[in-house]
Amino acid sequence: MKSSNLYKGSLTTIILKLLNEHDKMYGYEIAQKVKELTKGELKITEGALYPSLHKLEAEGFLDVEVLKVDNRMRKYYKLTEEGTRETVKKLSELEQYITTMRALVNPKFRIG
Repeated sequence: MKSSNLYKGSLTTIILKLLNEHDKMYGYEIAQKVKELTKGELKITEGALYPSLHKLEAEGFLDVEVLKVDNRMRKYYKLTEEGTRETVKKLSELEQYITTMRALVNPKFRIG
């Protein structure tokens, strides 16, 4: 995907969805999972990912656990209960957005 602007507004939802599926993940792991799942179409930069993770943590949607792995400290992010509720809300909003955009760009999906 040449334009990263199309998915920037969905980054929070992407992060929440992945954490909902994988219990806990560290930042680089999230970026790699997105790249893998999209076959390289979406590449999340550290400059976009970490501010989003910090914001979600500050809003109470994520807990952070620091673990020592191979003599390195690694921050793992996990959804809080509130984060799980936010994930459901964000996924619903995204599905509605996709439905609306599909109707705009493809006449066969238009209502009535």
